[in-house]
Amino acid sequence: MNNYVLIFIIVAYLAFLFGIAFWAEKRAKSSWVNNAYVYSLSLAVYCSAWTYYGSVGIAATSGISFLTTYLGPVIAFPLWIILLKKIIRISKQQKVSSIADFMSLRYGNNRSLGALVTLICVLGILPYISLQLKAISETFAIISKDTISSSTSIFQDTTFYVAVLLALFAAFFGTQVTDATRRRQGIVFSVAVESVLKLVFFLIIGVYVTYFLFDGTTDIYEKISSSENFESLITFSGLEAGINWYFMIALSFFAIFLLPRQFQVSVIENTSESHLKKAIWLFPLYLLLFNVFVIFVAWGGKLSLGENLNPDYYTLLLPLQNNNMILAILVFLGGFSAVISMVVVSTLALSVMLSNNLIIPYGFLDKFSRSHPERNSNYIKNIRRIAIFSLIVGAYLFYINFNVQLSLFSIGQISFVIIAQLAPAFFIGLFWNRGSAIAAKSGIIAGTFITIYTLILPFVLDIIIGSTDFIANGAFGIELLRPYQLFGIDFMTPVTHAFFWSMFFNTIIYLSLSLSRKGNYRERNYAEMFVNNSYDSLQESAYVWKGEAYVSDIKNLLIRFLGIQRTERALTLFYAKHDLPVDIKKADSRLINFSEKLLTGSIGGASSRILIASVVKEQPVTLVEVLKILEESKKTISTNKFLRQRSEELVKLTDDLKKANEELKLQDKIKDEFLDTVAHELKTPITSIRAASEVLLDNDDDISNNLRIQFLDTILKDSERLSTLIHNILDLEKLGSGREVFDKKNKNIVETVENSIAGVYTIAKQKCISVSLIKSSDQIIALYDEDRMLQVLTNLLSNGIKFVDKNEGFIEVAVVEKDDFIRISVQDNGKGIPRNDAKRIFEKFYQSHNQNIKKPIGSGLGLAICKKIIEGHNGVIRIDDSYSKGAMFMIDLPKNLKIEE
Repeated sequence: MNNYVLIFIIVAYLAFLFGIAFWAEKRAKSSWVNNAYVYSLSLAVYCSAWTYYGSVGIAATSGISFLTTYLGPVIAFPLWIILLKKIIRISKQQKVSSIADFMSLRYGNNRSLGALVTLICVLGILPYISLQLKAISETFAIISKDTISSSTSIFQDTTFYVAVLLALFAAFFGTQVTDATRRRQGIVFSVAVESVLKLVFFLIIGVYVTYFLFDGTTDIYEKISSSENFESLITFSGLEAGINWYFMIALSFFAIFLLPRQFQVSVIENTSESHLKKAIWLFPLYLLLFNVFVIFVAWGGKLSLGENLNPDYYTLLLPLQNNNMILAILVFLGGFSAVISMVVVSTLALSVMLSNNLIIPYGFLDKFSRSHPERNSNYIKNIRRIAIFSLIVGAYLFYINFNVQLSLFSIGQISFVIIAQLAPAFFIGLFWNRGSAIAAKSGIIAGTFITIYTLILPFVLDIIIGSTDFIANGAFGIELLRPYQLFGIDFMTPVTHAFFWSMFFNTIIYLSLSLSRKGNYRERNYAEMFVNNSYDSLQESAYVWKGEAYVSDIKNLLIRFLGIQRTERALTLFYAKHDLPVDIKKADSRLINFSEKLLTGSIGGASSRILIASVVKEQPVTLVEVLKILEESKKTISTNKFLRQRSEELVKLTDDLKKANEELKLQDKIKDEFLDTVAHELKTPITSIRAASEVLLDNDDDISNNLRIQFLDTILKDSERLSTLIHNILDLEKLGSGREVFDKKNKNIVETVENSIAGVYTIAKQKCISVSLIKSSDQIIALYDEDRMLQVLTNLLSNGIKFVDKNEGFIEVAVVEKDDFIRISVQDNGKGIPRNDAKRIFEKFYQSHNQNIKKPIGSGLGLAICKKIIEGHNGVIRIDDSYSKGAMFMIDLPKNLKIEE
């Protein structure tokens, strides 16, 4: 492809990403920009050019060992919900802006530790950024079939201009505000979009190689299995390989937490702890999808391209070999996306670390303290912009001067080992309050020295100088000091060997010095706040400070860096929170701590401590005093926590008592209504009987025979009604009190339903109402009281007959056997039951008003009795709300009842 066409595509793609970032920055509060999916996808900045290209290369040469880079993060993610939540909470409370700030604060806001962590990160990440530029240069040369990208002239090198564009992108979106703790939604959203694009493009090339160049995975496997070293590509070679795997997984486990770009997106750019719940499964899923086709693309490349070409770029070489330029461009853009994400986020994180932990505290702090807020703000922004450009230019110079024949994978592993030196001080310091600053610095320095000796120095002497004496004989000719077989351990790869020994010495020194030397009061103070971060209020009350400080001096200092408006707003909120007068003269420890946090976001923890110390008179605090204050704080917090729990319990108990009282009132009201209704229902037939009897008694001679028969018939019917009502009341009382003993036997429920239908058949026929039965089987055995079940079914059928229209009415009964229960449904085409009645239809004496007759027939106890009977069979009776053509009652009886012999 023509160089200029490819350059145009690159510029257009960068413009597209710039537009996306600009759009997202303007809509920072939109749910499209600020959500768990964007956060989870931004974590895929982990997948750089090393992942995109290098994984295929290592899979082609070393087999399945490429998986170690991804197994570490996958193993780490279940811990995120606990570990990272703690890190995020501490970072938000302490206004942390980088991993260097985090570690510096943990060890008493130690300035030199922050500077050391920054230097370690720059040392580890600069070659890593160079790796990305190397990938751009080499893939540009491959796709354009030209060498202009690797020209000796900088101004003719396409990679140089790409590096400048990336620097502009990072500087524009990363330095708009001085507060480094502010979220950069534009960059985060663009990284999330790039993560989707690089995954999609990689899956496309995976499908293309597997299913278009070959006939699927089986075809590739059968062909590659005939190669000489096939077994070594898919198996372990004993215990030694397993140990190497273990340490490589541990290395990537540390990297997912400690890489500056990962700390940036996972901690600094986190807007809600709830996003972690999505990230713990979505990001591992992303890594899984990214690796689905890696091994098949690698094997396809070996089969199609042979061993002579660089296996890192099989994804690009395979479509080019088959003249598929469009697919090759997509692959190139996917790799370019991986590069952009890594370079932009890494340089942004490193620029903040350099400005807050090196440049400002060690060079510009005095100048800042004498300047105006606007000028200070511009100084900070310009320092970070210069740092971004310096880092990218430095990585470019590293690339053109040390463009050795190393795979992308190897360079990435070296960077991982260097960054891993932060692990003991970082992880142990989160859970152990004895860790001291001197121990952390000594461990990191020792681990870095071991890494340089066992990994970087032999690499430089071998690859660059061409000397192998040091590797073969060791320092001073001592074989035990051979860099790749230190102290006789010779079964590890150079990377895992360096990682093992550096971690060993790093951890031992950190633990031993922490135990032998106590940190000062500030170290122990911050250690308590970090380790016991579960005490939220401890952050305010347990900050230990003693001395004399005036609010006016602190306020003037804050104004120099934050401006008048921001300072006034912050102090007003602080006074309101702690219920302090706005004209307070002297500052206490809370205001000192609050002011340090305000400055930390802009100039870092170390510089903020120095500036605050310059305007206050601090008195030394003994370690005993620190521990006493912290212990008192913990006791106070524990007491408050206990009292709060008791208060919540009392509130809950009060609510329960209110509910119980309301329930008793309701039951009392129901009881009164029940008695009133019973009295009314009993009084009505009694009154009728008495009136008819009096007429017969007083006028026996004057009444005709027909009229006498009519009066006697009325007396008989009202007597029957009275008898039924009394029977139902007693029946309901017996069922409600639990005194009823059901005569349950194994019966065929279908026969019982048929008997109930036969019992109402004559009445239904007289009204021309059809009654039908649907059954899933002729025999469905259940354990029940047949008489009681007939009572329920007859009641439901009788209700249906009463409330459907004559001549047009129908009732359908269905008996269906389910997996674990039996369902009986009775449905009709009447007017149905209104929603307001549905909730109360099974109450005592309740009668629906949606009937076909002027006065409701019956006592209103029938359905209440049915409910009690079904509940006595451990079943459920209810109304189907979804049925709209009439009324539908459903009875569910359990099948898991023991069948008697």
